[in-house]
Amino acid sequence: MAEEMKTKLVTAGLEANRKADEPCTIVIFGASGDLTARKLIPALYHLYLEGQMPDSFRVVGFARREKTDESWCNEMRESLEKYSRTKNVDENKWNSFAANLSYHRGDLTEAEAYTRLEDRLQRYESEELKRNLVFYLAISPSLFGEVVDQLHAIQLLQRWEEGDEYWQRVVVEKPFGHDLQSAKVLNNHLLRHARERQIFRIDHYLGKETVQNIMMFRFSNAIFEQLWNREAIEHVQITVGETVGVGSRGGYFEESGTIRDMVQNHLLQILSLVAMEPPPSLAAEDVRGEKVKALKSIRAMTPENVAKQVVRGQYFAGTVNGESRKGYRQEEKVDSESNVETYVALKLFIDNWRWSGVPFYLRTGKNLPLRASEVRVQFRPTPNVLFAAKGDLDLMPNAITLRLQPDEGISLRFNGKVPGNSITSRPVRMHFGYDSEFGAYTPEAYERLLLEAMAGDSTLFIRRDEVETAWQIVDDIRAVWGDEPLTNREFYAAGSWGPMAAEDLLANDQYVWHDPQPAK
Repeated sequence: MAEEMKTKLVTAGLEANRKADEPCTIVIFGASGDLTARKLIPALYHLYLEGQMPDSFRVVGFARREKTDESWCNEMRESLEKYSRTKNVDENKWNSFAANLSYHRGDLTEAEAYTRLEDRLQRYESEELKRNLVFYLAISPSLFGEVVDQLHAIQLLQRWEEGDEYWQRVVVEKPFGHDLQSAKVLNNHLLRHARERQIFRIDHYLGKETVQNIMMFRFSNAIFEQLWNREAIEHVQITVGETVGVGSRGGYFEESGTIRDMVQNHLLQILSLVAMEPPPSLAAEDVRGEKVKALKSIRAMTPENVAKQVVRGQYFAGTVNGESRKGYRQEEKVDSESNVETYVALKLFIDNWRWSGVPFYLRTGKNLPLRASEVRVQFRPTPNVLFAAKGDLDLMPNAITLRLQPDEGISLRFNGKVPGNSITSRPVRMHFGYDSEFGAYTPEAYERLLLEAMAGDSTLFIRRDEVETAWQIVDDIRAVWGDEPLTNREFYAAGSWGPMAAEDLLANDQYVWHDPQPAK
């Protein structure tokens, strides 16, 4: 059986036409929240339409609010019309899907609510539906421990052993802790009642098709993989831009800041995929093991390195896409003298054989001009020997851009001769677009993640040591920042690409940021 499981995992991570085969019940804690309405139920519905759900399944929404099965299903139906990628809901197919949905009212802290949940599960017609269980914790991280304690107490959640006929899995949302210490405490708590292979820590970026395609692009194309090293690459830029401000999340953001909210998870995950070594197989542990090695190879964030290599910023009032925006300090529930960062730029070095000496520049911020995520790889210039006599010939370095969202695709920049009788060049571009090549169909990230959780493949989820390694990097930076106030060069106008200090970070190395361009 162990060998059979290994074979299944080897092919699962990038397998086409994937389906969750084993009947199971998904219990969503936080069923009345936005995540359930906007992402989880639409994702499950689309998996059902695509024939990727198990032949037999149930979805139980667990929340405190007073609702009936019918009223909750009606709310979920409305959410599909608002938030699903197809909008138009087929009545017959919805009714067929909704027949598997039910609502369970209960307080997450009361044992009696879990006893009633067990009674509900025991009424299902098959042992698989009763005992193959996915517990999705779409709730505050402060309640994760309480929920798993209660589930274990009534034996709905048990540590999986080799050869066990049935299984239970726990899916947890970010933020996973607020620093290294809290992440360790939370990990230890979850692992009291479940094994690591039963815990699925979500970073929704890993569910995006284009993020997964980083591995396919690198490891299935010899022309690129042979150049993917310090000999050919001069530097790498990773940009994740957001056009929104903190809005109503001011209270949360005062506690997290951008480095906790975005860098610790999304940006470092993208970095690990770009920088990792080829895994020996597509088995989850092989892939995740190489990602961890890349993260652990990042040069330590000493106080000296933080001072030279990390920039924080905070937006003040400005205009984004023609819309006036208030400054961060004027946002609801934000301290009027807050030094919390809404922007972070970093220069990181990965001290291993492949990447020694190659800087990785990462940046992310709120109230930027464009919502876009991309990876830009700039290659070293060729020796300017052949064209040395042509002093006015400006040869641009070759570059590959992997656009993760929106306008998903891959572009290659190289130099071409301008038609005519003179030797004049200009950069030209070869572009692959997902929409033009594959059509507009792109599954939502949560579709893939929920599918993999049901199938038991953890490739696209974050392992314990990944979480803790990322938190160590962030904690080292935050310790240096302390209560130090922001400087004038660390503020930026809403609608700009960030503070002047971030421009200085690259200018010191004689580079400039490549700003993502609007989707065409």
